[in-house]
Amino acid sequence: MKPAARPVHFSVLAACLTLATTSAWAQASKLPVTPEQRRVAEQVASAGVPLAELAPNAPDSHTVQPGDTLWDISKLFLKSPWRWPELWGMNRDQIRNPHLIYPGQVLMLVKVDGRARLQFGQRVGGAGDTVKVSPQMRVSALDANPIPVIPLALIQPFLTDTAVFDTDALATAPRIVATQEGHVLLGKGDLAYARGDFAGATDFRVFRTARALRDPATNEILGYEAPYVGTADLIRPGENRARPDGKTDIVPATLRISQVKQEVGIGDRLAPAPQRDLERYVPHAPDQPMAGQIAAIYGDALNAGQNQIVTLNRGKRDGVERGHVFALWRDGEAAVDKTQGKAQAIKLPDERHGVLFVFEVYERVSYALIISVKEPVKAGDRFTQP
Repeated sequence: MKPAARPVHFSVLAACLTLATTSAWAQASKLPVTPEQRRVAEQVASAGVPLAELAPNAPDSHTVQPGDTLWDISKLFLKSPWRWPELWGMNRDQIRNPHLIYPGQVLMLVKVDGRARLQFGQRVGGAGDTVKVSPQMRVSALDANPIPVIPLALIQPFLTDTAVFDTDALATAPRIVATQEGHVLLGKGDLAYARGDFAGATDFRVFRTARALRDPATNEILGYEAPYVGTADLIRPGENRARPDGKTDIVPATLRISQVKQEVGIGDRLAPAPQRDLERYVPHAPDQPMAGQIAAIYGDALNAGQNQIVTLNRGKRDGVERGHVFALWRDGEAAVDKTQGKAQAIKLPDERHGVLFVFEVYERVSYALIISVKEPVKAGDRFTQP
């Protein structure tokens, strides 16, 4: 019988962290760790997580595989995947940023005095052999790409395909006023001519007329969601060109259509393309009570299911952050109590039936991915902190 693994102080475990490259570590130090993550990490740095918070079948170890996500790994070890910083907290001093985990790394669950900690280990020998903690560093055996928090394929197209403006800003944004050789609609590679204030930008997303997003409870306009059409690159700025007769010719800017989801036409609006960092979505619960409603289902559907996207009627001003996890609630159904002769109308309790993961936040609205759900989700459904 093999002796039980002894707990190892993390100052020794720090040496076990396997890094893909020195540059990857430098990059990791620049990624943000939220104040809430640090608070939770410090709180459990010496104690670990109660065993009661572990998933019923939590493994003793897990070797990170290509295709894994932080959410997947968290589900292996914890009942509530968004609570992973609590399990990861003891790494905070040596691993200043907990965002980067690489395929090939071994995560070992160490249980001591009714608490659990997740630590880096190193597999020795072949598959199925013992996992041990060892003060060594491997550099060459790892995939150089860290695993994402959630499957990026589910949200990456969305981040390109939509935008919310706090006001109807597109109404005064640069607009396409003419097309190449009188074309009615434009495709990839075609030229478009536009007027407006480009504010020094050169890369643009092209949108159709924005629609108002309204609060389900108050009918207040929360923002304007603009349907995405494509992208365009500025290749020549516009100018006011003086003529010999003293008059002025208005020469619009020239853009080349670089991508299209729909054909581009006269009247479409331009907005500077934002920079996106898809690795910075770390699951965590709000640090204060929070509640709201689903303002809309993205697209034309009336209901939404797992892996679909919904709009929330809460945003930055309400304290919503990227990575926030919310619980979805289903309203209790109306029923009738017939057990005492006279029928009496009753309302059954509300039931929690899903989990939302916020990945994009605007001033007054947010977008969330439905991670799990039991019943169809519709506009007006409510959410709370998990």
